[in-house]
Amino acid sequence: MNLTHLDNNNRPKMVDVSEKSDTKRVAIASGKITMSKEAYEAIIGNVVKKGPVLQTAVIAAIMGTKKTSDLIPMCHPLLLAGINCDIQENSEENSFKLFVTAKLNGQTGVEMEALTGVSIGLLTIYDMVKAIDKSMVISNIQLEEKSGGKSGDFKR
Repeated sequence: MNLTHLDNNNRPKMVDVSEKSDTKRVAIASGKITMSKEAYEAIIGNVVKKGPVLQTAVIAAIMGTKKTSDLIPMCHPLLLAGINCDIQENSEENSFKLFVTAKLNGQTGVEMEALTGVSIGLLTIYDMVKAIDKSMVISNIQLEEKSGGKSGDFKR
């Protein structure tokens, strides 16, 4: 298998997608943050001193999704058509699961954008609540599904 991010001289390059056709591409990624009961209840009760944690995490996830090409060296800057975030609360585990959906019509996929959005959203939760619980665990950041492009569809 040839590595697509290396040229004939074994130097890094960005993949040339100029010959690819535009297709509708969608990626959904998720991740989880688990914490103490005290931290979880502070978030749910909206009493964290830094402000509304979940709302801020959604904004951060959107910003992270949009800035992926600035953070991951070989990612193309993309004209995203839509970004959606959803957070599931799990009081039994004192955890939140963040989902990010990224969409576009373009020549390359949006998996990295969705994964980056999840990562930044969860890191924002950690940052806002670390004064209450430094032992929080961010886990299971993963691609849930993708559609479009040459490689076809994927569903976990």
